[in-house]
Amino acid sequence: MTFDFSVVLRFTDALALGLWMTIKLTLMSVILGCTLGFLVGLARTSTSALLRIVSNVYVEFFRGTPVLIQLFWIFFCLPLVLGVELSNLASGVIALTLYMGAISSETFRASLKSVGREQLDACVALGLPRRVQITNVVLPQAVLRAIPTLLSNCVSLFKESALVSAVGMADLMFVGGNISNNTARPVEVLTVVALIYFAIAFPLTRAVSLVERRILAKLAM
Repeated sequence: MTFDFSVVLRFTDALALGLWMTIKLTLMSVILGCTLGFLVGLARTSTSALLRIVSNVYVEFFRGTPVLIQLFWIFFCLPLVLGVELSNLASGVIALTLYMGAISSETFRASLKSVGREQLDACVALGLPRRVQITNVVLPQAVLRAIPTLLSNCVSLFKESALVSAVGMADLMFVGGNISNNTARPVEVLTVVALIYFAIAFPLTRAVSLVERRILAKLAM
């Protein structure tokens, strides 16, 4: 069998659009998921037993079930439950956001726990309201400590986003699959698609390691 990778060149525009959709989906899910994760992290460290129970159930469920099943349920079942129609983009964003929120909440919970108790006691002694304590004292330190793990989660989410092709969303994987079927060149097309994912994920992984070293050095000062 002969391989002809030049066939992929005819579809560079389609692959670029698919890549842009993948990046857009990932960015939206990362922003929403990290925000949700921080709120859930606060709930998991709350003095309220109800908040801790609800947040822990949410985290354990979304960390303990396959992302593909979550995506299918949101795309096929949630519209039946709510009586509204969801696009594949909305379903993808919701599924990846909930998953990102679950995995990042543990990162935020650990970073929140790492903030010294004496600093919180000092805030209480100064009479600072809870909102000011969180935004001015806890949040900056917690986010700094959480950055390396959050960045790793973002890279993982970028790769997990390929699952949305299963519900017909025109991301990079979906476009690559269509091109592969139409050209009968699965080896060439899917190899290029894999290399595109790798070309983005690998430098990001190296950058995460660099950021982690710098943050650890800063915290050690």
